[in-house]
Order: sequence, then C-alpha cells, then structure tokens
Amino acid sequence: MTQADSKTSRGDQFQADREAFQMSPRRKTALVAGVLYLLTFVSIPTLFIYGPVKGANYIIGAGPDTSAIIGGILEIIVALAGIGTAVVLFPVLKKQNEAAALGLVASRILESGTIFVGVAFLLSIVTLRQAGAGAGALVTSHALATLYDRIFLQGQSFMPAICDLLLGFLLYKSRLVPRGLSLIGIVGAPLLLASYLAVMFGLIGQHAAPATFAALPVALFEFSLGVWLVVKGFKPSPILSSDTRDASAAAATNPSASRRP
Repeated sequence: MTQADSKTSRGDQFQADREAFQMSPRRKTALVAGVLYLLTFVSIPTLFIYGPVKGANYIIGAGPDTSAIIGGILEIIVALAGIGTAVVLFPVLKKQNEAAALGLVASRILESGTIFVGVAFLLSIVTLRQAGAGAGALVTSHALATLYDRIFLQGQSFMPAICDLLLGFLLYKSRLVPRGLSLIGIVGAPLLLASYLAVMFGLIGQHAAPATFAALPVALFEFSLGVWLVVKGFKPSPILSSDTRDASAAAATNPSASRRP
C-alpha cells in the first residue's frame, strides 16, 4: 500500500467515525423535544411555594417575597418550554396530519398564554405588598388569587387535555413512539377534561383528591414521552421514510456533498 493510499484510508475512516458520532437531524429533533418536555415539570414546586402568596393575609404580612418570584420564573420557563415542544415537533408531526399538528402548536401557545396571565396575577399581589398597600388592598389581593386559580384551571387543566389529545392521536397514528405510550395521552386527556368539567360545575373541588388523580395520567404521559425522546428518539415510521429517501437521493446525486467536512 502506498503512502497516498494509507492517508486516504485513514481519512475515510475518520470521516466514517465522524458521521457515526454525529446525530441525525431527526435524532436532534427528538432530543430537543424531550428536553423541553422534561423542562415543563420544573414548576411542580409552585404547588407548595404559592401557598403563602395566596393566603388571606399575605399582603399585610412580613417576610421575603422570594418564593413567589421564583415560582413565577419557573412558570414562565414552563410556558416557553410548552410552546417549544409543539414548535420543535411540528415539522415531523405535520407529515402525519398538518391540521392536527398546527392545532397542537396553537393549543400550546394558548396554554402558555394563560400561564403568563396567571403569573401576572400572583406577581401583582407581590407588587401590592412591596408597595405597602396594606389592609386596604386585601380585597384586591383575594380577587387576584381567585383569578389565578381560575386561569390555572383553564390553562393547566383544560388546555393540557386538548394538547395531549392531539399529540396522543398524532403519535399513535405515526408510530413515532410506542403505541402504549401514545394511549396514555389519548386515555388521560378525556379523564382530565372530565375532571375540569366536574370542577366547573362544582361537583368536586379544584384541589380535591379526584382532581389530582385525574391529572396523573397526563403528567405520566408527558414525562414518559420526554424521557423516551431523550433516551430513544423516534421509532422508525412511514412519515420519516420520505426524509430518508430524500437524503439518499441527494447523496446519490451529489456524493461529494455527503463527504464534505
């Protein structure tokens, strides 16, 4: 073997190793979507740290407002991550059903909008307290806390049911993830919707145990989906085969492009 042949062989091996190490675009999409889904769980502590700010006498009490502010930041992260999940998945899911995929993006934006409004309600209570509004603003603070609970019910009970019903349907039809995982979302969404209606008609309390249990399947679906996309990525699916064919055709047409560093 000549020296030139040896260099060529080493160069080809390096190129092959580099291409094997690099992620495919679809793997990157799955990874980013999975990370964003896991980020939507960072606001779980707000279920506990928001207790004081929604209390009857918070506005006239003493102490730091740090927990309420941190809770607001966490919810903003969740809102942005929620939009991100739908936007990142849209180019893939639209190959199955573009209308449903677009509906998912719109639903996520609406859900995130309600989260932002809810954060504004609670941080308004903090602002009143820092401004020294005192007892004269008690009624206003109670109204803001009530508005937060109402917007939370709309944005984080009703809208997630719609989002996960659309997402579960798209994933089930496309087989991008195991169908058993998709079914958790398809079954969990109506349960959450039924709980939402029960709360609206006063049949159960918003923070009662039945409402909490009804939300668990949807939470399990989104958390499991995030883990699956991060660890495994998309399963082989007919809607991804067109990308493979396009990439193969491009490589055949222009072989030098596929070897370009």
